[in-house]
Amino acid sequence: MRPTDTDADSTLSISVPEAGPSSAVSLLSNGHNGVVKSNGFNGLYTNGTTKSHSLDGVDGHKLEKVEKPSRASVSRVSLPGTTLYDDSYVDREEFVRLVIQSLRDVGYIESAATLEAESGYTMETPQVSEFRQCILDGAWSNAETALMHLGVNEDALLEAKFLISQQKYLELLEAGKIGTALNILRNELAPMNIDSEHLHSLSSLLMCSDPSDLRQRAGWDGISGSSRRKLLMNLQRYIPSSVMIPQRRFSTLLDQARLYQQNRCLYHNAPTNARTFSLYTDHLCDKDAFPSMTTASLEVHTDEVWNMQWSHSGNYLATASKDRTAIIWRIGVDKDPQSRELFVLHTLDDHQDPVGCVAWSLDDTILLTASESTIRMWNTKTGVCIRTIDHHSDVVTALIWLPNNSGFISGGLDRKIILWDAEGKIRDNWGRMPIRVTDLAITPDFTRLVAVGMSDPPPIPHPVNPTPTEGASSQAATQTHPNSRPSENRILIYDLATKEIETSKSVEGELTSVKISEDSQYALINHAAEAPATCEVMLWDLHAERVVRTYTGLKHARHVIRSCFGGVDDNFIASGSEDAMVYVWKRETGELLEILKGHGDGSVNCVAWNPRNERMFASCSDDHTIRIWEAPLAHIVNPSAVANEEVAVEPEEDITGKGKGKGREIYDGDGMDGVFGMGGTSASL
Repeated sequence: MRPTDTDADSTLSISVPEAGPSSAVSLLSNGHNGVVKSNGFNGLYTNGTTKSHSLDGVDGHKLEKVEKPSRASVSRVSLPGTTLYDDSYVDREEFVRLVIQSLRDVGYIESAATLEAESGYTMETPQVSEFRQCILDGAWSNAETALMHLGVNEDALLEAKFLISQQKYLELLEAGKIGTALNILRNELAPMNIDSEHLHSLSSLLMCSDPSDLRQRAGWDGISGSSRRKLLMNLQRYIPSSVMIPQRRFSTLLDQARLYQQNRCLYHNAPTNARTFSLYTDHLCDKDAFPSMTTASLEVHTDEVWNMQWSHSGNYLATASKDRTAIIWRIGVDKDPQSRELFVLHTLDDHQDPVGCVAWSLDDTILLTASESTIRMWNTKTGVCIRTIDHHSDVVTALIWLPNNSGFISGGLDRKIILWDAEGKIRDNWGRMPIRVTDLAITPDFTRLVAVGMSDPPPIPHPVNPTPTEGASSQAATQTHPNSRPSENRILIYDLATKEIETSKSVEGELTSVKISEDSQYALINHAAEAPATCEVMLWDLHAERVVRTYTGLKHARHVIRSCFGGVDDNFIASGSEDAMVYVWKRETGELLEILKGHGDGSVNCVAWNPRNERMFASCSDDHTIRIWEAPLAHIVNPSAVANEEVAVEPEEDITGKGKGKGREIYDGDGMDGVFGMGGTSASL
């Protein structure tokens, strides 16, 4: 909005000292050449003037009208040109209006009014202010009238009116005024003919039993919630931004600048707060603070370690091995690895076959393990097996606890996905699946299940007691045979509520692992391939239903390799590899950041990032070891979230008979001087 050209001598009386820029003794250049009374310019330039109006702040908070005090008045400042500086592209009017909006948002009402008077620009016209208040007050007729004067084009006007009528309809239903709501549906919403399917959905809400049922089915928080403020934000899309400035626009621009800096920071791994991000300087994380050093090597397993998972508290790590055991490790939160508490809490050795899967309950009191077709439930405090489940007829390849902790899901090569309750009793069997499941995951928002596997099984029957071939890294190695025909590998995405397939995608090469991002938008899938094809880790957008990025460089052709998200905001992708390395990429760009050496010969089968410590992850390998990776000692910090964490499992004295210890030895068995290890044998524990 441009300032007015009339009433040139009008001023706004404010209870503040005389503004500097309009004072006769002020010397301000404001980035332009020359310093004189009129803000550094020889000529007189007028920005115009406006009166102060009662405006409404963000989130519906009404701002009181600024009264005219009896102190000095504020004069307009005359500036040349239309940009902030001579060499700037930023429009001065836009900038000032955004500053006024920001001042009002945070409560500096008089300062905002002073800036309006001094600059001659107003944040918005009285018509915009009136429209905003009408929406917040639920004055729907007046809101529609005011909307007509805000520069909305004809097509957008129809959609905006539909949103207003929809809000009115929902509020009437919530108030129990069914007849009036039905009248709105028939006479206002239906004639607009916006979306017949959506209209049908709205009409079905007439059958809601009570207001809470209505709010749940409509995905709407009601008149007492933020629905009107959300409506105002949705209506903003149809009103020219020069007329009605989007809410918190300056804050949005700053957030975009922060995200830009964060995306350019290769090793970004810092939480977003005032300590890690400053407006005074560009953000940059120290590469040396990245977890790239082995601070502990856990050497108790006697054969290949295939899988692992951190407890939700981040204080325990469960590992699964070909040696027919699973181990629960206690890993302390001390910032100094030399004094950190680290020992075997329980060795779970009641397995007849190699252990391929582990999964913690959300409260960390139960650990699931899968050995061939058998699932076991363990009490993590005592290390006692509380239930053995034999329902699958082939190798169980995936165990996932439900996000609400009401039970878990298992999947296997027998084409079964089974839903269990928390006691280990079957709640639902999905029947015969179109694929032999090699892995599955559930989105944290509890809406989708993602499964990967092969749709055509090998024609060679399984042996009675299948054992992975030499060098294979998982129980799934038994599923191939040199004479079997090629399998079709598929990604299946299910609606968890209906069990209907939303997406089915066929790919060349085996799919061995799937993980879901914390925001439930992305699936991370390991994709094996024989040369000359390229193996990769795929980032699948569950909303767009396509691969949006791939991460390459690792070696992955024959074994089951598992990757993970990690770091602050899932900023990194980490994966094992068949060349004994750990690979780490920047998620946003796909840039390969680190190739970490340390494991012995064989595949690094799984990488798992600590859920409570963004600067710690673990890797397990065919070399029988698990390695803990952290930043070099000078950069290791003790995250407050970990330091105060209340854990579900408390260590007891010598429960396993394996012995315990806190001591660390510096060893160079792998040629890594200064690495803190476990001593190399179970006796050292």
